Amino acid sequence: MPHSPSPDLHAVVREIAEEMRARPDRGEVATYIPELARVDANAFGLVVIDADGTVAAGGDADVAFSIQSISKVFTLTLALGMVGDRLWRRVGREPSGSPFNSIVQLERERGIPRNPFINAGAIAVTDVILSGHQPREALGEILRFMQFLAEDPTIAIDEAVAASELRTGFRNVALANYMKSFGVLDNPVDFTLGVYFHHCAIAMTCRQLARAGRFLAHSGRTPSTGHSVVSAERARRINAVMLTCGHYDGSGEFAYRVGLPGKSGVGGGILAVAPGRASIAVWSPGLDASGNSHLGRIALEALTRRLGWSIFGV
Repeated sequence: MPHSPSPDLHAVVREIAEEMRARPDRGEVATYIPELARVDANAFGLVVIDADGTVAAGGDADVAFSIQSISKVFTLTLALGMVGDRLWRRVGREPSGSPFNSIVQLERERGIPRNPFINAGAIAVTDVILSGHQPREALGEILRFMQFLAEDPTIAIDEAVAASELRTGFRNVALANYMKSFGVLDNPVDFTLGVYFHHCAIAMTCRQLARAGRFLAHSGRTPSTGHSVVSAERARRINAVMLTCGHYDGSGEFAYRVGLPGKSGVGGGILAVAPGRASIAVWSPGLDASGNSHLGRIALEALTRRLGWSIFGV
């Protein structure tokens, strides 16, 4: 059953946005993708959409940013829809405890990535979506899925970011070739990486991202339409992987402090899910040492504390 909305949701979101704007500690903007280095480190946006469709927004809620690894939640959902649990033969479900672009673990584990949210795992998931399609078709399918979930056909790929990643993604090229050597990837490495770089370069606002994540907060259904995106069981399992693996080697800290399933991206965004209650998107471009939004995590910790939304109890 949906929980009744907190009467002060709008006030809480506005307060947190104002507090975050005033903080001097903002983390470091990602520089290894040149286009991301240009983003304003002072930006901050927060949107919460509750079970009744109430939208509470604060700060730069309607400024588009590069969602980067948050796209991996949606590619995982698509790939599970295509091949079901056979996907887990290609990629694990365990936290990595290593940086998101580590190659060491792949060598030890014979090319099978630890989980679908580190780079190697997401490349393997992208390869599954690509199978039987041309790269342009696979990418179109991912983008249309995002537009469908957010009920917004204007969502698009930032081609400058995609080109920037293609030019500088040498580590991802190495990861993909290494997996290919173990037979984990079926398609040409260039094709799989092209789709991967482009879906990471999708640009969305906090408002659009929170809308796209609603099905994970409501047992696989989009509340506004009643449309079933995935089964309740699959939504629960995707949330479980988000909780344990969604923040790279900062996942334990995020669970400890925020207490919600979530997925971060190096563009500074975080999608978080309060099951049965709300879908939440936050954006602050400055990152912590693990590559997660510094103020985004602090803002979500404040939100769950004030509203009592941690899945581990109030």
